[in-house]
Amino acid sequence: MSNPDSNRPAGFSAVHDGKILRLTLTKPKRKNAIDYDTMLALGDAVLAAAADRSVRVIVLTGEGGDFCTGADLASGPEEAARGITSDMVMDAANRLVKAIVDAPVPVIARIRGAAAGVGVGMALAADLVYASEDSYLLLAFINIGLMPDGGAAAMVAAAAGRPLAAEMALLGERLPAPAAKQAGLFTAVVADAELDAKVEAAAAKIAAGPRRALELTKTALNAATLGALDAALAAEKAGQSELLQSPDFFEGATAMLTKRKPVFQD
Repeated sequence: MSNPDSNRPAGFSAVHDGKILRLTLTKPKRKNAIDYDTMLALGDAVLAAAADRSVRVIVLTGEGGDFCTGADLASGPEEAARGITSDMVMDAANRLVKAIVDAPVPVIARIRGAAAGVGVGMALAADLVYASEDSYLLLAFINIGLMPDGGAAAMVAAAAGRPLAAEMALLGERLPAPAAKQAGLFTAVVADAELDAKVEAAAAKIAAGPRRALELTKTALNAATLGALDAALAAEKAGQSELLQSPDFFEGATAMLTKRKPVFQD
């Protein structure tokens, strides 16, 4: 996938530390909301790591107090002016999530604060998810007239079952870290001060492991649990592309940006 403006700076950093690749979203003032360019560039980084035999594990996180609060709606008008369509944004998000899921090396998500919107899909696409006690998951799409995307609904259902997936998607309320752990969505929840040590210990252990065995293990686990992901991503793209053109989304996005309660008509 080509980027219409490849000279734009990406909103993430990549640090290759021995056998560990650390990918960090770097827009803390925007709560690491992710725009189209960053989706593309981050997807490129994960795909490149998959082909790099020196990488044994990927750690995905966000700078500051949040993991990722979803798509950056504030970048929408500027992206539209550059000819970036909603279908292109959906394709970029789906490509990123699939790159994480299909990476031949394990991916660890380090979650602090919010993992919301497509940030939920990015987090749950990882193989191991370590979170601080104050973190949470949030599928808030319904609150602005949209539906979950990034494979989030499919991955929540795969790990925690349909009832919780429906509750998160239809009510649009936060799921605190302890509840996410109890439901099987997080690998572990620890005190904030212990989060880095927990992630580093897991990354170091994986980095010392046999790459091919790690790859085949991951492939088998994904085959057993995420067989419906491609169909879900296709359904999400079709539905979301329609909803992104709707009056309800315009109302929901305007209300969110102006900090008022939306009034839906449809």
